[in-house]
Amino acid sequence: MRVLALDYGEARCGAAISDPTGVLVTPLPVIEPPDPEAVARLVRERSVGVVVVGLPIGLSGTEGAQAGDARRFRDQVANLVDVPVETHDERLTTKLAQRTARSGASADEDSIAAAHILESYLASRSGASGSADAERGPER
Repeated sequence: MRVLALDYGEARCGAAISDPTGVLVTPLPVIEPPDPEAVARLVRERSVGVVVVGLPIGLSGTEGAQAGDARRFRDQVANLVDVPVETHDERLTTKLAQRTARSGASADEDSIAAAHILESYLASRSGASGSADAERGPER
C-alpha cells in the first residue's frame, strides 16, 4: 500500500510517497501553496492507501499553533479522500532534511522533510522504532 506523507507549512507543503511495499520513499514536488484538493488528486492518481501529515511537536512534547494548523490541514484533506489521514510526530525532520540537502540531495528541502516523516512513519508501523504518535482524522 502506498503512503503519502506531507510536511505542511503555511506557504508550501512538502510531499513524499512510498512504493506499494512501503520500502522505498521518493520525494515529490512541493505543493505550493498548500492545497487539500491537490493532495486529493495525488491520492487518486498515485493509488495512495494512507496519508500522513507531519505533526510539529516541540522537543519537550508540547504543541504550538503550527500543530493546530497541521491538524486543520489534515481534517481538510480527510474530508476530500476515502483513505485514512493520520498525523505523525515530525520532530527533528527539518534538521534531517537540511543535512540531507547539504549532502547533495536534489529534491526540495520541504519534500525531503516529508520523506523523513514517511520513513519514520513506516518504521513505526513495522515495529522498528518506538511509539507512532499517530492520530486519525475525522471519521468518515
